[in-house]
Amino acid sequence: MFTGIVQEIGSILEKKQTDAGISLDVQVESSFLDALEIGASISVNGVCLTAVQFTDNAVTFDVIPETLRVTNLDEVNKGSKVNLERSLKFGDEVGGHILSGHVSCKASAEIIKSEEETELIISCPSDWIDYVFLKGYVAVNGASLTVAKKTDSSFSVYLIPETLSATNLSEVKSGKMLNIEVDQATYAAVKAAESRLKDSP
Repeated sequence: MFTGIVQEIGSILEKKQTDAGISLDVQVESSFLDALEIGASISVNGVCLTAVQFTDNAVTFDVIPETLRVTNLDEVNKGSKVNLERSLKFGDEVGGHILSGHVSCKASAEIIKSEEETELIISCPSDWIDYVFLKGYVAVNGASLTVAKKTDSSFSVYLIPETLSATNLSEVKSGKMLNIEVDQATYAAVKAAESRLKDSP
């Protein structure tokens, strides 16, 4: 489990094809790896991945084809920046909202900047837009954000300077694919309501 508070922006050192998908070597600050153990879960752009090996300043992940299909990790290359978060431990502060690290979908984005604000507009697939609520939570590339606007096919979030400096969302260009995880509590509530309506006489 994760909180959606990005702890570090990592940089892709190497992306290698393997028999089981790809291998990603991600450069990080050594402090990010304190007490890390092989098999630990780390959110990479909002995707829960397993650390398979690490050095003083890098960690390696294996990514299978299904994960590549449903997330934007198929698009990262050497030098790409990725949002990173270590898994939640008992007693940790939950600064954002609870995330599973299971990406709902990937969606194209557009960023609109003005002197006053930065708006990120995300074209959400129809299968998932009903689970996005105005003023509700959503995770974008693993960052916990609040929905500010919503239409039948898109939603917007506003990025404060701290979010822009602490995540890779400052690098978004029009058409870039971002990983979206809808709020699991909202998803469960909507599914339960749909089930009751379906079963009602």
